[in-house]
Amino acid sequence: MSKDVQTNYQSKVRKPADFDAFWDGVKRQEAAVALEPEVVLDPLRTSPDIEVFQVFYNSIDQVRIAAWYCRPAQRAERTPAILFLPGYQMDPPIPKDWARKGYIALSVAPRGKLRSNRQYNPGYPNLLTHNIVDPHTYAYRGFYVDAWRGVDFLRSQPEVDSDRIGVTGSSQGGGLTITTAAIKPEIRAAAAGCPYLCGYPDSIELTQTYPYEEINDYLRQYPDRRQAVTDTVAYFDGINFADRITCPIIVNIGLQDNVCPPETGYALFNRIGSADKKLYTYDGHGHDAGRVTHSAVTDAFFARHLKGEG
Repeated sequence: MSKDVQTNYQSKVRKPADFDAFWDGVKRQEAAVALEPEVVLDPLRTSPDIEVFQVFYNSIDQVRIAAWYCRPAQRAERTPAILFLPGYQMDPPIPKDWARKGYIALSVAPRGKLRSNRQYNPGYPNLLTHNIVDPHTYAYRGFYVDAWRGVDFLRSQPEVDSDRIGVTGSSQGGGLTITTAAIKPEIRAAAAGCPYLCGYPDSIELTQTYPYEEINDYLRQYPDRRQAVTDTVAYFDGINFADRITCPIIVNIGLQDNVCPPETGYALFNRIGSADKKLYTYDGHGHDAGRVTHSAVTDAFFARHLKGEG
Protein backbone atom coordinates (compact mmCIF):
# COMPACT_ATOMS: atom_id res chain seq x y z
CA MET A 1 0.00 0.00 0.00
CA SER A 2 1.38 3.39 -0.98
CA LYS A 3 2.00 5.94 1.71
CA ASP A 4 1.99 9.71 1.38
CA VAL A 5 5.51 10.85 2.17
CA GLN A 6 6.46 14.46 2.79
CA THR A 7 9.35 14.99 0.40
CA ASN A 8 9.99 18.38 2.02
CA TYR A 9 9.78 16.99 5.55
CA GLN A 10 11.24 19.40 8.10
CA SER A 11 13.40 17.47 10.52
CA LYS A 12 13.46 18.26 14.23
CA VAL A 13 17.21 17.63 14.27
CA ARG A 14 19.26 20.61 15.46
CA LYS A 15 23.05 20.77 15.30
CA PRO A 16 24.75 21.57 18.62
CA ALA A 17 26.83 24.75 18.58
CA ASP A 18 29.91 22.75 19.55
CA PHE A 19 29.27 19.87 17.13
CA ASP A 20 32.52 20.37 15.20
CA ALA A 21 34.52 20.96 18.37
CA PHE A 22 33.16 17.75 19.89
CA TRP A 23 34.18 15.62 16.93
CA ASP A 24 37.53 17.38 16.60
CA GLY A 25 38.17 16.31 20.18
CA VAL A 26 37.18 12.72 19.40
CA LYS A 27 39.48 12.72 16.38
CA ARG A 28 42.38 13.93 18.51
CA GLN A 29 41.77 11.08 20.94
CA GLU A 30 41.61 8.67 18.01
CA ALA A 31 44.86 9.97 16.52
CA ALA A 32 46.67 9.18 19.77
CA VAL A 33 45.89 5.47 19.32
CA ALA A 34 48.27 3.57 17.03
CA LEU A 35 46.42 1.51 14.41
CA GLU A 36 48.71 -1.54 14.76
CA PRO A 37 47.03 -3.51 11.96
CA GLU A 38 47.28 -7.28 11.75
CA VAL A 39 46.45 -9.20 8.57
CA VAL A 40 46.07 -12.98 8.85
CA LEU A 41 45.42 -15.23 5.85
CA ASP A 42 42.34 -17.43 6.26
CA PRO A 43 43.11 -20.54 4.14
CA LEU A 44 39.73 -22.14 4.84
CA ARG A 45 37.82 -19.25 3.26
CA THR A 46 40.33 -18.43 0.53
CA SER A 47 39.49 -19.64 -2.98
CA PRO A 48 41.50 -19.67 -6.23
CA ASP A 49 40.01 -16.32 -7.27
CA ILE A 50 39.66 -14.54 -3.91
CA GLU A 51 42.15 -14.24 -1.03
CA VAL A 52 40.47 -13.87 2.37
CA PHE A 53 42.12 -12.47 5.48
CA GLN A 54 41.12 -11.76 9.05
CA VAL A 55 42.08 -8.23 9.98
CA PHE A 56 42.49 -6.60 13.38
CA TYR A 57 43.30 -3.00 14.30
CA ASN A 58 43.14 -0.65 17.29
CA SER A 59 40.46 1.98 17.71
CA ILE A 60 39.62 4.67 20.23
CA ASP A 61 39.75 3.60 23.90
CA GLN A 62 42.21 0.88 22.80
CA VAL A 63 39.42 -1.42 21.63
CA ARG A 64 40.67 -4.04 19.17
CA ILE A 65 38.44 -4.21 16.07
CA ALA A 66 38.02 -7.19 13.74
CA ALA A 67 37.23 -7.15 10.03
CA TRP A 68 37.18 -9.36 6.94
CA TYR A 69 39.53 -8.37 4.12
CA CYS A 70 39.19 -9.78 0.61
CA ARG A 71 41.21 -9.14 -2.50
CA PRO A 72 41.15 -10.58 -6.02
CA ALA A 73 43.94 -13.07 -6.57
CA GLN A 74 44.52 -11.45 -9.97
CA ARG A 75 44.56 -7.68 -9.60
CA ALA A 76 46.32 -4.51 -10.59
CA GLU A 77 49.31 -3.41 -8.54
CA ARG A 78 47.16 -0.77 -6.86
CA THR A 79 43.47 -1.59 -6.76
CA PRO A 80 40.37 0.46 -5.83
CA ALA A 81 38.76 -0.51 -2.54
CA ILE A 82 35.31 -0.72 -0.98
CA LEU A 83 34.65 -0.28 2.73
CA PHE A 84 31.49 -2.22 3.65
CA LEU A 85 29.70 -1.24 6.87
CA PRO A 86 27.16 -3.47 8.65
CA GLY A 87 23.53 -3.24 9.65
CA TYR A 88 22.42 -3.05 13.28
CA GLN A 89 22.01 -6.75 13.98
CA MET A 90 23.79 -8.34 11.03
CA ASP A 91 27.08 -10.16 11.39
CA PRO A 92 29.47 -8.38 9.00
CA PRO A 93 29.82 -10.61 5.92
CA ILE A 94 32.95 -11.77 4.18
CA PRO A 95 32.92 -9.38 1.19
CA LYS A 96 33.85 -11.84 -1.56
CA ASP A 97 31.20 -10.41 -3.89
CA TRP A 98 32.95 -7.03 -3.96
CA ALA A 99 36.30 -8.71 -4.56
CA ARG A 100 34.81 -10.62 -7.51
CA LYS A 101 33.80 -7.25 -8.99
CA GLY A 102 37.47 -6.24 -9.00
CA TYR A 103 37.76 -4.35 -5.70
CA ILE A 104 39.74 -4.93 -2.57
CA ALA A 105 37.08 -5.02 0.15
CA LEU A 106 37.03 -4.54 3.91
CA SER A 107 33.98 -5.53 5.98
CA VAL A 108 34.26 -4.01 9.46
CA ALA A 109 32.81 -5.39 12.70
CA PRO A 110 32.65 -2.33 15.01
CA ARG A 111 32.74 -2.83 18.77
CA GLY A 112 29.94 -5.01 20.11
CA LYS A 113 29.71 -7.04 16.92
CA LEU A 114 30.81 -10.68 16.88
CA ARG A 115 34.61 -10.89 16.78
CA SER A 116 34.84 -7.33 18.23
CA ASN A 117 32.91 -7.80 21.47
CA ARG A 118 35.50 -9.11 23.91
CA GLN A 119 36.25 -5.64 25.31
CA TYR A 120 32.93 -3.93 24.65
CA ASN A 121 29.57 -5.65 24.40
CA PRO A 122 26.40 -3.70 25.30
CA GLY A 123 24.31 -6.28 23.42
CA TYR A 124 21.32 -6.14 21.07
CA PRO A 125 18.98 -4.57 21.97
CA ASN A 126 20.90 -1.99 24.02
CA LEU A 127 23.58 -0.66 21.68
CA LEU A 128 21.31 2.21 20.59
CA THR A 129 20.67 3.38 24.16
CA HIS A 130 23.93 2.41 25.89
CA ASN A 131 25.14 5.52 27.79
CA ILE A 132 22.72 7.61 25.73
CA VAL A 133 22.72 10.49 28.23
CA ASP A 134 26.39 11.43 27.68
CA PRO A 135 27.94 12.04 24.23
CA HIS A 136 31.41 11.34 25.61
CA THR A 137 30.49 7.76 26.53
CA TYR A 138 27.55 7.02 24.20
CA ALA A 139 28.01 3.71 22.40
CA TYR A 140 28.13 5.21 18.93
CA ARG A 141 31.10 7.45 19.73
CA GLY A 142 33.43 4.46 19.54
CA PHE A 143 31.29 2.64 16.99
CA TYR A 144 31.62 5.50 14.50
CA VAL A 145 35.37 5.73 14.99
CA ASP A 146 35.73 1.97 14.48
CA ALA A 147 34.15 2.38 11.03
CA TRP A 148 36.25 5.43 10.16
CA ARG A 149 39.44 3.60 11.05
CA GLY A 150 38.60 1.08 8.36
CA VAL A 151 39.59 3.82 5.90
CA ASP A 152 42.92 4.19 7.70
CA PHE A 153 43.49 0.45 7.46
CA LEU A 154 42.79 0.41 3.72
CA ARG A 155 45.16 3.33 3.17
CA SER A 156 47.87 1.44 5.07
CA GLN A 157 47.82 -1.45 2.59
CA PRO A 158 50.25 -1.10 -0.34
CA GLU A 159 47.94 -2.90 -2.79
CA VAL A 160 45.12 -0.39 -2.22
CA ASP A 161 44.87 2.69 -4.41
CA SER A 162 44.31 5.29 -1.68
CA ASP A 163 42.80 7.72 -4.16
CA ARG A 164 40.01 5.27 -5.08
CA ILE A 165 38.20 4.20 -1.90
CA GLY A 166 34.41 3.93 -1.73
CA VAL A 167 32.09 3.26 1.20
CA THR A 168 28.71 1.57 1.29
CA GLY A 169 26.15 -0.15 3.52
CA SER A 170 22.43 -0.28 4.25
CA SER A 171 20.38 0.62 7.33
CA GLN A 172 22.98 1.10 10.08
CA GLY A 173 25.55 0.59 7.34
CA GLY A 174 23.87 3.42 5.42
CA GLY A 175 24.11 5.70 8.45
CA LEU A 176 27.76 4.76 8.94
CA THR A 177 28.34 5.48 5.25
CA ILE A 178 27.04 9.01 5.82
CA THR A 179 29.26 9.72 8.82
CA THR A 180 32.31 8.09 7.23
CA ALA A 181 31.96 10.09 4.01
CA ALA A 182 31.54 13.23 6.10
CA ILE A 183 34.57 12.71 8.33
CA LYS A 184 36.97 11.03 5.90
CA PRO A 185 37.86 13.27 2.93
CA GLU A 186 39.76 10.31 1.44
CA ILE A 187 36.44 8.73 0.46
CA ARG A 188 36.02 9.05 -3.31
CA ALA A 189 32.39 7.86 -3.58
CA ALA A 190 29.62 6.76 -1.20
CA ALA A 191 26.41 4.74 -1.56
CA ALA A 192 24.04 4.79 1.42
CA GLY A 193 20.98 2.54 1.59
CA CYS A 194 17.95 3.37 3.81
CA PRO A 195 20.19 5.29 6.25
CA TYR A 196 19.60 4.57 9.93
CA LEU A 197 20.91 6.93 12.66
CA CYS A 198 19.55 9.87 10.66
CA GLY A 199 16.71 11.84 12.20
CA TYR A 200 16.64 10.25 15.65
CA PRO A 201 13.91 12.57 17.07
CA ASP A 202 11.83 12.25 13.91
CA SER A 203 12.11 8.48 13.69
CA ILE A 204 10.97 7.75 17.24
CA GLU A 205 7.74 9.61 16.40
CA LEU A 206 7.26 8.37 12.83
CA THR A 207 7.70 4.67 13.56
CA GLN A 208 7.08 2.28 16.43
CA THR A 209 9.45 -0.43 15.20
CA TYR A 210 12.83 -1.48 16.53
CA PRO A 211 15.63 -0.50 16.77
CA TYR A 212 14.32 3.09 17.20
CA GLU A 213 11.67 1.84 19.62
CA GLU A 214 14.55 1.06 21.98
CA ILE A 215 14.74 4.82 22.61
CA ASN A 216 11.03 5.05 23.33
CA ASP A 217 11.34 2.09 25.70
CA TYR A 218 14.22 3.85 27.43
CA LEU A 219 12.27 7.11 27.76
CA ARG A 220 9.25 5.32 29.18
CA GLN A 221 11.53 3.95 31.87
CA TYR A 222 13.44 7.21 32.39
CA PRO A 223 11.09 10.06 31.38
CA ASP A 224 13.20 12.62 33.24
CA ARG A 225 16.13 11.94 30.89
CA ARG A 226 14.40 13.03 27.67
CA GLN A 227 16.35 16.28 27.32
CA ALA A 228 19.67 14.57 28.01
CA VAL A 229 18.86 11.94 25.38
CA THR A 230 17.87 14.61 22.86
CA ASP A 231 21.06 16.56 23.54
CA THR A 232 23.26 13.46 23.20
CA VAL A 233 21.89 12.01 19.97
CA ALA A 234 22.20 15.38 18.21
CA TYR A 235 25.97 14.82 18.14
CA PHE A 236 25.50 11.47 16.38
CA ASP A 237 22.68 12.24 13.95
CA GLY A 238 23.71 11.68 10.35
CA ILE A 239 21.69 14.73 9.31
CA ASN A 240 24.15 16.88 11.26
CA PHE A 241 27.11 15.29 9.44
CA ALA A 242 25.56 15.56 5.97
CA ASP A 243 26.72 19.06 5.04
CA ARG A 244 30.35 17.89 5.37
CA ILE A 245 30.00 15.35 2.55
CA THR A 246 31.70 16.52 -0.65
CA CYS A 247 32.25 13.28 -2.58
CA PRO A 248 29.77 11.89 -5.15
CA ILE A 249 27.02 10.06 -3.27
CA ILE A 250 23.85 8.12 -3.98
CA VAL A 251 21.12 7.35 -1.45
CA ASN A 252 18.27 4.85 -1.85
CA ILE A 253 15.15 4.63 0.30
CA GLY A 254 11.95 2.60 0.37
CA LEU A 255 8.80 4.71 0.50
CA GLN A 256 7.09 2.12 2.73
CA ASP A 257 10.04 1.70 5.09
CA ASN A 258 8.71 1.41 8.66
CA VAL A 259 12.19 0.96 10.18
CA CYS A 260 13.97 4.02 8.77
CA PRO A 261 11.12 6.39 7.83
CA PRO A 262 11.45 7.74 4.27
CA GLU A 263 10.83 11.28 5.57
CA THR A 264 14.21 11.10 7.29
CA GLY A 265 15.79 9.98 4.02
CA TYR A 266 14.51 13.09 2.28
CA ALA A 267 15.61 15.32 5.17
CA LEU A 268 19.08 13.76 5.11
CA PHE A 269 19.44 14.04 1.35
CA ASN A 270 18.48 17.71 1.39
CA ARG A 271 21.27 18.40 3.91
CA ILE A 272 24.03 16.58 1.98
CA GLY A 273 26.66 19.10 0.92
CA SER A 274 27.94 17.34 -2.21
CA ALA A 275 27.09 18.88 -5.56
CA ASP A 276 27.11 15.37 -7.05
CA LYS A 277 24.30 13.57 -5.26
CA LYS A 278 21.27 11.55 -6.30
CA LEU A 279 18.33 10.10 -4.38
CA TYR A 280 16.64 6.90 -5.56
CA THR A 281 13.16 6.26 -4.17
CA TYR A 282 11.44 2.89 -4.43
CA ASP A 283 7.67 2.87 -4.10
CA GLY A 284 6.23 -0.42 -2.90
CA HIS A 285 9.41 -1.18 -0.97
CA GLY A 286 10.09 -1.19 2.75
CA HIS A 287 13.42 -1.52 4.53
CA ASP A 288 14.93 -3.38 1.59
CA ALA A 289 14.88 0.02 -0.18
CA GLY A 290 14.69 -1.62 -3.60
CA ARG A 291 17.92 -3.54 -3.01
CA VAL A 292 17.47 -6.08 -5.81
CA THR A 293 16.99 -3.38 -8.43
CA HIS A 294 19.30 -0.87 -6.84
CA SER A 295 22.33 -3.16 -6.62
CA ALA A 296 22.97 -2.63 -10.33
CA VAL A 297 22.80 1.15 -9.78
CA THR A 298 25.36 0.88 -6.99
CA ASP A 299 27.66 -1.30 -9.10
CA ALA A 300 27.57 1.18 -11.99
CA PHE A 301 28.11 4.11 -9.60
CA PHE A 302 31.29 2.65 -8.10
CA ALA A 303 32.55 1.43 -11.49
CA ARG A 304 32.28 4.99 -12.76
CA HIS A 305 33.85 6.74 -9.79
CA LEU A 306 36.43 4.19 -8.66
CA LYS A 307 37.34 2.45 -11.94
CA GLY A 308 36.61 5.18 -14.49
CA GLU A 309 34.19 2.94 -16.37
CA GLY A 310 30.99 4.08 -18.05
